[in-house]
Amino acid sequence: MGSLFEYFSAFGPNAARWASLFEGFGQNLLLFFVTLITAIPIGLVITYCSMSRFKPLMLLSRTFVWIIRGTPLMLQLFVVWFVPGLLFDVHMKSRMTAAMIAFSINYAAYFSEIYRGGIESIPKGQYEAGQVLGMTKAQVFFRVVLMQVIKRITAPMGNEFMTLVKDTSLARTIAVAEILMSAERFTKQGVIWPLFATALFFLAMCGLLTLLLNHIEKKLSYYNV
Repeated sequence: MGSLFEYFSAFGPNAARWASLFEGFGQNLLLFFVTLITAIPIGLVITYCSMSRFKPLMLLSRTFVWIIRGTPLMLQLFVVWFVPGLLFDVHMKSRMTAAMIAFSINYAAYFSEIYRGGIESIPKGQYEAGQVLGMTKAQVFFRVVLMQVIKRITAPMGNEFMTLVKDTSLARTIAVAEILMSAERFTKQGVIWPLFATALFFLAMCGLLTLLLNHIEKKLSYYNV
């Protein structure tokens, strides 16, 4: 089950099981952070395309978002892992790579809609007022609009972050050795507590995210628009 499991086996079965759970949760955290690092900027690109005045690009982008949001993440994992090999004889280097790609695409689509909603919620009068003051469109966006958008999307983005923490457990459907998969192995051996112990890991991660997001919201509280 991994190097930590083998090392801690010398300290007893329970120590080895905890080590395996920590090692599995490391895979969850890796998937979580890689997804955020990739999905946040990709979501911005999709938002730009969805709001483009070039209609074919706008329609293509919104159709892509509709398909991704309208199909299960589990199905997308299967597609990324199996379809390239079946259709093009191209195989992923690892199951984790496939999971990262599927998660990044999925969450980029969701993030793009949150961005779009935040940008479109800013009254057009603010853009016009900035231009009257002699500011360029870029200056209006970065100096006037951007921080208001960030404040408005903090809560919905926070919800997506929480969901992502828990969704990382879906990676086990393509045999990524994350924490829940490790716990299930012990359950098959007749040991039930590791399955419930996984809740501690997810609760701790979500708790840390809650504290961080609350801090960010307080820092942005002076942008009351």
